[in-house]
Parts: sequence; C-alpha cells; structure tokens
Amino acid sequence: MSAVLDPVHAPAHGGDHAHDHPHGWRRWLFSTNHKDIGTMYLVFALFMLFEGGILAMGIRAELFKPGIQFLNPQLFLSFSTMHGIMMIFGSVMPAMVGFANWMIPLQVGAPDMAFPRMNNLSFWLLIPAALLLTASFFVPGGAPDVGWTLYAPLTIQQGMGMDLVIFAIHLMGASSIMGSINIIVTILNMRAPGMTLMKMPLFSWTWLITAYLLIAIMPVLAGAVTMTLTDRHFGTSFFNAAGGGDPVLYQHLFWFFGHPEVYVMILPAFGIVSAVVPTFARKQLFGYSSMVYASASIAILSFIVWAHHMFTAGMPVTGQLFFMYATMLIAVPTGVKVFNWVATMWRGSMTFETPMLFAIGFIFVFTFGGFSGLVLAMAPIDTYVHNTYYVIAHFHYVLVAGSLFAIFMGFYYWSPKWTGVMYNERAGKIHFWASMITFNVTFFPQHFLGLAGMVRRYADYPVQFTDFNMISSIGAFGFGLSQAYFLFAVVIPVLRGQGEKAPQRPWDGAHGLEWEVPSPAPFHTFETPPKLDATATKVLGY
Repeated sequence: MSAVLDPVHAPAHGGDHAHDHPHGWRRWLFSTNHKDIGTMYLVFALFMLFEGGILAMGIRAELFKPGIQFLNPQLFLSFSTMHGIMMIFGSVMPAMVGFANWMIPLQVGAPDMAFPRMNNLSFWLLIPAALLLTASFFVPGGAPDVGWTLYAPLTIQQGMGMDLVIFAIHLMGASSIMGSINIIVTILNMRAPGMTLMKMPLFSWTWLITAYLLIAIMPVLAGAVTMTLTDRHFGTSFFNAAGGGDPVLYQHLFWFFGHPEVYVMILPAFGIVSAVVPTFARKQLFGYSSMVYASASIAILSFIVWAHHMFTAGMPVTGQLFFMYATMLIAVPTGVKVFNWVATMWRGSMTFETPMLFAIGFIFVFTFGGFSGLVLAMAPIDTYVHNTYYVIAHFHYVLVAGSLFAIFMGFYYWSPKWTGVMYNERAGKIHFWASMITFNVTFFPQHFLGLAGMVRRYADYPVQFTDFNMISSIGAFGFGLSQAYFLFAVVIPVLRGQGEKAPQRPWDGAHGLEWEVPSPAPFHTFETPPKLDATATKVLGY
C-alpha cells in the first residue's frame, strides 16, 4: 500500500480508536459516524421491504382467482397504494442512501460525511415517517386508496390517513434533501488529495448526480402534496375542478418529480454494477468517462420526459411527439452503460460469486425492462396499455430486477468489508437463483395480462385472466419466501459474525480506497487523508 499512498498519510487502522466509540443504545441514537448511520439506513430499508412485501402478498393472494376473497376493493386499493409508497420511499431510497453513507467516505478517502449531525437527523426523520405510513391503516377511513401516485381529485375526498401520508412524505423528503446536501459537500470538498473527480469510483459519481436530482425534485413533490393538503382543509382549489382548479396540474407536478425519481433509484444501482462487474471480470471498467457522461445525460434527460406518463390525459399531438422522442432518447445513454458492462466482461477472467451473479442478472433483466419502457414510450401503444398490467410488469422489471437486485448485489459485495465476515456463498447463490426465477414467474406473465387488457388496481377481474394471475401469484409467494431466506440464511448469520473471517481484500479484482482498510472497516478511517501518489492508478483500478 505504501507504493500507492504517501506512507505518512496511510489510513488510520482504527485499532487504537476502538475504545473511543460509544456503546449500547446511545451509540445508535446519537450516532454521527457514517458507518453506523449507513447500517441503520440499511436495517430500516430491510424492515420496510418486508412490510411492503406483506402488502404485496395480500395483493397477490386476492388476485389468485376471480372474485373477492380476502380484501374488499377499498382495502385492496389501500394495499396497492401503501405498497408502492413503502417500497419506493421506505425501502429502495433509504437502502441506496445507506450504501452512500457507508461507501462514499471510504471511496473518496474522507474521514466521515461533511455534516455528521445532519446525517443523524436525516436518518431519524425516517422513523416517524414510517410510523405515520403504518398508522394510516388504523385511523378512521383507513389508508389512502388512490394509488401510490396520489392523484387528485381522489386525494381531496380521502379520510385522515391521507393527511398522515402527506406528512410522512414531507419528513422523508426533508431526509432526502439533507442526505443529498451531505453527499454533495462530502464528495466535492472532502476527497483525498490527488483524487480528481474523474478518478472517483463510479458509485460515488452516480450518487453525486443523484443527489443533485433529489435536491431539484423533492421540493416539487412537497409543493404538490402541500397544495393537496390545503385543498383538503383550507378551502383552496388548486386541483379541485369544482372550485376552478385543474386535476391534471397535479399530474404534471407529480411526474415532474416522479420520473427523475425513477433515476434516483436506478443511478446508484448503476454505480454498484459498475463496481462489481470489473472486480469479477478482473478488468478495468470499459469506457469510464463515457459512463460518467451517460449518467449525467440520463439525469438531464429525466427532467424533460415526465409527461410520457400522461399520454391519455388529453395532450396535443405535438406534446405527445416531443415526450415520445425525448423518452426514446434516454435509451441511448442507458445503452452505452449496458454496452460498457458487457464490454468489460468480454474476455475477462470471470468468476461467478454471488455479487457477479446478481450483476449479470441485473444487466439481463434490467435491459428487458428497458425495452418494455421503449414500447411504452410510443404514444399509440401506450394509449392502449396505459394503466394495465403491462405497465406494472415494466416498472417492476426496472425497479425490482434493477434497484432491488443491485441492493442485494451491493450487500454481498461490500458486507465482508462492513462486518469482517464472509457470507455463506452457497446460501447467496440459492438466494440469487430463487429470486431470479420467482421474479420472472411473477412479472413476465403480467406483460400478457396487460396486452390482453387487464387493468391494474382492480380487486377482481374477468375469468379469462385467471391462469396468468395464478402463475403470477405463485411466483410472488416464492419471491417473498426467497427474501425471507435471504434474511435468515444470509443477513442474520453475517450480523452475528458467523462465517469465515474476511480478508482486507476479499475479492481478487477489487480496486479502490475502501479495500485499503482492514475488514471490518475500523470505526474511524482516514483521520489523516490518504495522499494518492503517481501510482494511485493501481489502487483505483484505472
């Protein structure tokens, strides 16, 4: 390591700091350490994954056969609404922020995040938000039954549960904005000497871009739900047509937030894949600079495509054409990324440990979801399949096989560095294959249901859709069991320290500053910034 780092500035190995971090509940409640806060984000995301997953199991149990079995139509729609909100705001986003907290300071050679106390607050805001979302089921009128997009004017007619959800979104939005400010300042101001922006790991790059996206879009959502709140209680008519308002205005505001939000969830996933693929191909990432520019291009284009969600809302043909072509344009930088990952694997010395299996699975299934997105970008086709199960299939291929598989991949890849313990490789591979197979059994048939005209958010359906729905529900229960297996066979043993001791560099092809500190990563790292010298390319992998 001394060939790469100025020996005077070698990273703190932390043994001498073991005594000075707090213990017990105070360590977690008052923590300002980026590693502890990252861990709390990831544990919170896991809890919310299972809460949202239980709602999904309820949805699929109801849809197993025609007729009303377990959930009345209102409760079914409440389950659908809260499943979406919990998975997006409660699970995928906090998990990605957890990875950012853990890895960005390690990757850029910073001692911690720029604003540690704000980092603590940004996590703890999530707890009351999650409690408000859960409590909405138990107040008069129950949880909102309007779909996760919270479209007006239905939201104006909801019970108290709608107000709880609005306040929860405000809390989670404030958390996201504070976390984003922290990430931007950490990356721009606290990088190790000698680490230029174009030497940063791609995970840090994708999060830098994502953080700017979040700061731009979260206030728009906050404004939209606040206008909903004032329409409900203070006599305004922003979205109420009876008072001169415009319900379609809400759709524009929501999707101006909602479409970049899709990239908020997938860009960090791209960063994780870009770390894993070169490691297990034992090659330098193909086209590093083009990956950076592609990530930035995706973020910029995401602001000009929002109304492709609104082709059926009464849009002039000129508007449809603009949003159609702009949406199809996003396929170009996304295609650059997929090409670069495949080119990195080409003629590499590949091995297929669990992180690499998830990376290959991600590339395959995410690309499939991207192609169905291109289909939906075409206004004439979208008009036909809008609000059908084709849309459900598309965005689950992008968000489950995209974001969720990347979260699993990141856990398998970095958990040896976090815990100092190697996960059980056999259990990891069982989790991958079970998840991959059951995911496709669940969502692939939904393309056919959508093309045949089955509309989403209905608790009942015509008998001709029974077979595909049965297959989909069986797959969903299998997918849920696969994640329970992940919890009990992989996560809990690792947290208990059961397994082989992880070496400092558990993967042969791993490069980056995070692999220059011991496993587990000490409580304090890089108290004196590592100084990258002329041969730093060996460590960074360029």
